[in-house]
Amino acid sequence: MLSGVKVLDFTQYLAGPTVTRFMAEMGAEIIKVEQAPMGDPARLLPIVKNGRSAYFVQQNRGKKSLCLDFSKPRSIELLHSLAARADVVVENYGAGVLERKQLDYASLRGINPRIVMASISAFGRTGPLAHKTGYDFIAQAFSGLMHMTGHPDRPPVFVGMGIADQGSGVHAFAAIGYALYHREKTGVGQHIDISMVDALYHMHELNVQSYTMTGGQHVPQRSGSHHTLVCPCGVFKGPQGYIALLVLDRQWPAMAKAMDRADLAADERFATGPKRAENREELIAIIEAWMSSLASDAAVLEVLEEYRIAAAPVLSVADSVTHPYFQARGMIRTVPDPILGELTIPGFPLKFSEFPDLPDIAAPLLGEHGAELLRGHLGLSEEEIGELRASGILFSAEV
Repeated sequence: MLSGVKVLDFTQYLAGPTVTRFMAEMGAEIIKVEQAPMGDPARLLPIVKNGRSAYFVQQNRGKKSLCLDFSKPRSIELLHSLAARADVVVENYGAGVLERKQLDYASLRGINPRIVMASISAFGRTGPLAHKTGYDFIAQAFSGLMHMTGHPDRPPVFVGMGIADQGSGVHAFAAIGYALYHREKTGVGQHIDISMVDALYHMHELNVQSYTMTGGQHVPQRSGSHHTLVCPCGVFKGPQGYIALLVLDRQWPAMAKAMDRADLAADERFATGPKRAENREELIAIIEAWMSSLASDAAVLEVLEEYRIAAAPVLSVADSVTHPYFQARGMIRTVPDPILGELTIPGFPLKFSEFPDLPDIAAPLLGEHGAELLRGHLGLSEEEIGELRASGILFSAEV
């Protein structure tokens, strides 16, 4: 779908590489620009085997690695030449880093007015906190997500995956698509400024409006395993493990039938959503008692499915990798790697009817494609490439 789109990728770790990982799966040519001699610091992140980071492999499959010494002016000249031929630039460096190297949007737009550039940072490229360093957990804290996660009588907790990094990456990925669509109509490129904090803050579906609409009377707080305003809505102890359950007003009569407790539908304590929330401790106990009366979690879920009640087991990662759902949806994916052999990673979540097959791609070794890229895109001779290597401008390593 993105065949022919050339992307200059100044990204590292997770947020930025998420963008170009999606684009690589869709056929774009990704030139991953890495700084000599280490390259993307994600190459050092666990789990590492035979010097190869599985973390790096998952985030960088399908990309071509060009490793340059950014301290040398010739490296910047080469990157300017590549930018002149690129469609998209993606970066997630710290504030001011690319400006100092004349690789920021203002500099690249002067070279290529059609360029679409996406910048991802914790606090955005504008605003009073644009200068601040930030990572995923920092964005979780500042966005209010961490405040809303955990039990009310215990400290806030973070979500146990890179939700800010990957969420902002997916936001940037979507924005790039629309910027390219706009460019096709107008011929004009643009800069996209994605903040990890903004991407998370936008997920507050209720919290902001519930606070402002009540004049501050309702202050959203973390509620632990059960929602404070909706019941049943939370995590319930099943016969074996835990079961997530959400029942709104329209489903409540069906839930009462599922438990063979038609009397509950007429019980004044549970007649409305607000009343069920007010009396949630009693209702939670009733539901968990019913669940415990059945032989297994599967039996509970079978009854709930029969009555079309939204429910699911709380799966662990270990549960997921063998679950038939993830297998059938292609979300458990085994991919080849020249050093690790085979690696199991999450599958590609976008399903396109016209592109049912995914490309056969691999993560690059550091600087693996430098000569190929400079030869193919800029027409450099073998002699020129040899001189770049000898002078330390062009770098490569085995892992």
